Amino acid sequence: MQHPVIIQGGMGVAVSNWRLARAVSRLGELGVISGTALAIILARRLQAGDLEGDMRRALEHFPLPGVAGRVLADYYVPGGKEPGAPFVLTAMPALQMGAALTELTVAANFVEVFLAKAGHTGVVGINLLEKIQFPTLPSLYGAMLAGVDYVLMGAGIPRAIPGALDRLAAGEPAELRIEVEGALPGEEFAARFDPRAFWGGQPPSLRRPQFLAIVASATLAMTLARKSTGRVDGFVVEGDVAGGHNAPPRGPLQLTPGGEPIYGPRDVPDLPKIKELGLPFWLAGSYARPEKLAEALRLGATGIQVGTVFAFCDESGIEPEIKRRVIAAGRAGTAGVFTDPVASPTGFPFKVAAVAGTLSDPDVYAARERICDLGYLRHAYRKADGSVGYRCASEPVDDYVRKGGNAADTVGRKCLCNGLPATVGLGQWRGGVPEPALVTAGDEVSDLARLVQAGEERYAAADVVHYLRGTAG
Repeated sequence: MQHPVIIQGGMGVAVSNWRLARAVSRLGELGVISGTALAIILARRLQAGDLEGDMRRALEHFPLPGVAGRVLADYYVPGGKEPGAPFVLTAMPALQMGAALTELTVAANFVEVFLAKAGHTGVVGINLLEKIQFPTLPSLYGAMLAGVDYVLMGAGIPRAIPGALDRLAAGEPAELRIEVEGALPGEEFAARFDPRAFWGGQPPSLRRPQFLAIVASATLAMTLARKSTGRVDGFVVEGDVAGGHNAPPRGPLQLTPGGEPIYGPRDVPDLPKIKELGLPFWLAGSYARPEKLAEALRLGATGIQVGTVFAFCDESGIEPEIKRRVIAAGRAGTAGVFTDPVASPTGFPFKVAAVAGTLSDPDVYAARERICDLGYLRHAYRKADGSVGYRCASEPVDDYVRKGGNAADTVGRKCLCNGLPATVGLGQWRGGVPEPALVTAGDEVSDLARLVQAGEERYAAADVVHYLRGTAG
């Protein structure tokens, strides 16, 4: 099949929202929504009043009667909640998710993909993190119900996803093995989703989307191509300068004097070996220039994946004031990104943009009371009685230690689950105090001004696409 040349990265929590994905897809490239924590996003958009009616319009098309009504009854607030009032929390994902959270997760992914695909014939993808395992299957199913064309997944080794896509497309039960810390030899744990149980009868057959694995090495690409549970359709080869989560450096962790991980020659992907696999691949990480696109094509790539420059365009979900400040900082030469080795509870390095008043500020981080009330990055562990418990290195330290965690693992951890929604204007309020944002971006954040016309402080997704194609006016 003919694949798009440009993939718009699936960033943050609702940074790559349906508006951004639709804008890119309409131009013939691959617009990608972020599937991370979409249940939270739908619930909070509804509580904020869904003032333009997009969420309710998409829910009207959900194919299973009753689901939309239950979601609206639980979360929709006509006119929106009072300013400064807290959002009603959604249930936290777990090994066995309850019916309400499962329905909300399926519906939320359906809504985002449905809106991204509306009004054009282009292709749309969804990006998920392998490290966030509990809601993965209902997220995939909701996206597939809306006709998603591509699934992209990184931050782990997603060997089980291709087979899960095959089973879900056929209306068959799917499961993902869940790593439970402290599990005894022979003990296995799995998250399951059964389309037949969801429908209460025979589910429809669905089109299986293309699966693109996000990798940082030829070794991982070869493993996935040869040992996955189903067909891998291609790769996004991501370098360490890309935003969000980065693969850890190979070998013992070494840090710069400033505290960032040191990447070396062993961390440079072996592109000839990846090319030998005979599958399409896209290059990512500071490739957002026409000459870099041309270079990628010369190297045998199908194209490039671009994130950061799309993250700060008009259509992305980032709050407009944050966009304005970051673009201005780039113009002034003061924009910066820190590759934080400990910020993310996943254990993967995570790029944090320096933006005053956000969690990149040590004083803001220190003043924030630790809390774990969303739970998407919790890890499962085996309790003494054989049951499964959950802990997160970003939760209150005493809670983490009481659950058997090591206090040293909590140092410097940031609550991505709460900080990332705040970046898109959907942060929680506690006692009249808003949750501080957490902004992630790649190294190219320092040069966004190249996309901004003289006298302007903004640019659109179409400006990015035309710039990369070399057709800018």
